[in-house]
Amino acid sequence: MDALPYPDFADQPTVNAAMSNESVQQLANFREKARFALRHGDTSLAEQSYARLLEAYPTDIESLQQLASIHLSRSEVLKAIELLDRAQRAHPNDPHTLHQLGTAKMTAGDTRGAVADLRKGLALAPNMFVARLRLSIMLDQLGETHDALIACFNAINVAQAQGRWLSDETTAPELRDVVKRAIQYVRLGRRSLFDGILEPLYQRYGRSEMERVERCLAIYLGEQAADIPDARQQPKFLYFPGIPSQPYYPRERFPWMASLEAGTASIREELLDVLSQSQNLESFLQTDSPQDAAELLKSSNSQDPAWNAYFFHRHGKRFDERCLKCPRTANLLDTLPLAYVREHSPETLFSVLSPGTHILPHHGVTNTRLVTHLPLIVPSECALRVGGETHVWEEGRCITFDDTFEHEAWNNSAETRVVLIVDSWNPDLSEAERAAVAELVGAIGDFNRASEVHTPRN
Repeated sequence: MDALPYPDFADQPTVNAAMSNESVQQLANFREKARFALRHGDTSLAEQSYARLLEAYPTDIESLQQLASIHLSRSEVLKAIELLDRAQRAHPNDPHTLHQLGTAKMTAGDTRGAVADLRKGLALAPNMFVARLRLSIMLDQLGETHDALIACFNAINVAQAQGRWLSDETTAPELRDVVKRAIQYVRLGRRSLFDGILEPLYQRYGRSEMERVERCLAIYLGEQAADIPDARQQPKFLYFPGIPSQPYYPRERFPWMASLEAGTASIREELLDVLSQSQNLESFLQTDSPQDAAELLKSSNSQDPAWNAYFFHRHGKRFDERCLKCPRTANLLDTLPLAYVREHSPETLFSVLSPGTHILPHHGVTNTRLVTHLPLIVPSECALRVGGETHVWEEGRCITFDDTFEHEAWNNSAETRVVLIVDSWNPDLSEAERAAVAELVGAIGDFNRASEVHTPRN
């Protein structure tokens, strides 16, 4: 069993209002004696001392839990379950009791009972990663393999986020073999899941057309190294191999740029209407945390930095009401080959950078899609830097770049800077590869959300 946290004696409910100070001190002595005995491996003395505590205080949670652990260590499972049932009835919202009870039922072969108790405990304390791992084992035994995979992936991610289960040194000795099997279970399970998602596309386009997709998936799953040829490029989420690594892309790769640039005047006119009412804008970062903002933004003047947006699309969702307010801009966007990936892209927006604001160096999520800027209002002292190469915007002239390269932008002027941002597919992907990326990223998002694991989207 996992070591259980000792509650402070001061936090225990009063045993008996009429109990003398001498009796209270005696119980405190029994508790300390029991703890001392456990620390020194004297199980017999610990058992005696906790039993004396229970005589005076029958619902003492520490005594019930520790006595149950002692009985489990002697394979007296039913006695342990009896004690833990008492603890759970007296303390129904204690997640550690539910975890321990689920583990005891797991030992007794009561798989469904173990699942029920583990789920109750995890509802109260979702970060109990050992409980989540045990839940995964029980679900797999019940044949609920998809839910088992989700629970196992969650357990590993929560543990590793806390610096655990990263190596033998960071894993409790009694769990090392179980954790290694769990990591392999997740590797094989996710590979099978995503292969199944892609199989219809393999059938449709043929394996040869999907060779780079297979390598992309292998890199995402950690089965092979990315071997990115340019160290400046660091995708936060998904790297697609075998396509050129370059910060900026030549204009001739995007025939649609001409129609977008031709609409600059009408787009700017609609932008000015948007800017006339500040309530139309929202924070691009969509966070109220000053710390989050400070990690990406800084100011060169006395004003707080601000990066605001008017979204036409956000994470793949189209905002029809906003499009109606800017019909000419929306109509132009509808003609473009935007990168449609469920819950991820496209992102299309007026990007509004306040005076003095500097968007600090950062990396995008994937090289499967590129970012195009149509500059609409560009004061002096404004620029974009991608992969260490600086570009100064020209109003009405598009620039396209791969945001998985480190990039930053700044507005050191006293005026507002605005560009229209558009996501498009990387032109070096084939039709089959675009379809596969869309399916794969959507499936990864579904799986991660069910596992309560964050999927980078910006």
